[in-house]
Amino acid sequence: MTSPYESCPVFENENYLIRLIGAQDASDLLLVYSDEKALPFFNSDNCGGDDFHMTLLEHVQGAIKAWLEEYERKGFVRWSVIDKNAWHVVGTIELFNRHADDYFNDCGILRLDLRSDYESREAIVEILSLITQPAFELFDCQMIATKIPLFASLRKLAAKELGFASSSEKLIGHDGKAYGDYFVLLKNNT
Repeated sequence: MTSPYESCPVFENENYLIRLIGAQDASDLLLVYSDEKALPFFNSDNCGGDDFHMTLLEHVQGAIKAWLEEYERKGFVRWSVIDKNAWHVVGTIELFNRHADDYFNDCGILRLDLRSDYESREAIVEILSLITQPAFELFDCQMIATKIPLFASLRKLAAKELGFASSSEKLIGHDGKAYGDYFVLLKNNT
């Protein structure tokens, strides 16, 4: 399979399209990243204190520019999630292969940021089912991990439906801080 940094794949089904983020997504993503109800679900572990709460269009534009620069550096891929029925970007997915000296070494870290009205078991299962299986090959990893806070009961149901299991392991950040609440999907469990 081609590296996602050489040719970024597109995933879609009847309801959703997942493609590389672009500058044209800024207005729709302002609705995602300014959504107070969505904010607690964003995974900002190891992101230098940024919580990704953005209320100005220029902040979202700056984030998109930074995410695309990181893509060019082969740091991570940030896709836009498009609701094909409304033809609006309703969230983003970030994925990268993490190399570290902890349990989450050589692990695909998946971050899902969704507008709060898409925070449902059905939507999450449908969106993640498009990308989790290809992610193992795309990022050459044996495990995918995603953070699911304790209060995120619908995310937990969706993750379990897709084969993810809760992990007691901690992700150790650049600064030595330990982060918990991760669910993992092992390649051989798919």
